[in-house]
Amino acid sequence: MPLAFESLNRGTIAFGFFNIETDLLLLQQYFFFADDFCTRVLRLAQGQEPHETAWEVYCIEDQRKIGDLMAAIHGIRYTGFIGEVYKQFPFPRKESEFKQKPEGFQNRAWMVSLAEQWAVSKALPVRVDRQRETVSLGEYLFTREVFHQLINYVWVGGYPRWKDEIRPDYVMEMKFGLEESSNWLTRGLVFS
Repeated sequence: MPLAFESLNRGTIAFGFFNIETDLLLLQQYFFFADDFCTRVLRLAQGQEPHETAWEVYCIEDQRKIGDLMAAIHGIRYTGFIGEVYKQFPFPRKESEFKQKPEGFQNRAWMVSLAEQWAVSKALPVRVDRQRETVSLGEYLFTREVFHQLINYVWVGGYPRWKDEIRPDYVMEMKFGLEESSNWLTRGLVFS
């Protein structure tokens, strides 16, 4: 379930997993896979990425084409991209089964095929600014601390958390790599 995070320039934005059967993340109108996010964040923190780079993402500008997450979760209405995902992977009937599945990457081929029908591939500008201690993902500007919250969201498996507290390998690799980094970007980062 995506959560609300505060950007410096666009107010509250949504970020997170939106279906427990897939590892696709959303950042407002942008969609990208969690393993890509983890790898890219690690590269930023290790200084392997320049201070300005671009991430390949899927973009759906029209909110109606994104769909209504709450209606899809409750099985009321399946609209847009998110509606199609919930037709394939409905919300679990038992609340106890509402956990982010670490094997969500296994549905990648289906998700890519669906994303290509609804979204356009786009290079998302990413900029890290050491002087201001900010990170911008596209038009969204975050403090280092809020960027840490995005990282922690993926670390814990968002809401509802990882099933059985088992994280995918790419999440573990990100954590260990970020803990070893002495980059300004990781200063103050604590994994909850």
